[in-house]
Amino acid sequence: MGAVKVTFTLDAETVKRIAAASERLSVPKSQVIREAVEDYYERLGKLSERERTRMLRIFDEVLPAIPARPLHELRRELKEIRLARRTGGRTALVGRCRLMDAEHRRFR
Repeated sequence: MGAVKVTFTLDAETVKRIAAASERLSVPKSQVIREAVEDYYERLGKLSERERTRMLRIFDEVLPAIPARPLHELRRELKEIRLARRTGGRTALVGRCRLMDAEHRRFR
């Protein structure tokens, strides 16, 4: 691949870091930039270690707060939610669900 000359404006600290890395690794500054961009590109869309740790900490805090419920209660709520989505809302269904439960018990 052919080289393309570009111009960027960088802050003084970044320029110092590029120069120090170039000298320390005994490679041209352009190679330091290429490798840094390649590393950065590979990490796009991936969590940093700090982000990953933060999210795991939140997960560990939230998980115990999830109430344990019997499976039949969970299934009943899911059924109610699905019905509500079809009919326009949960509050309108409260009375209807009670009627359905009563009918369901009657036919057992």
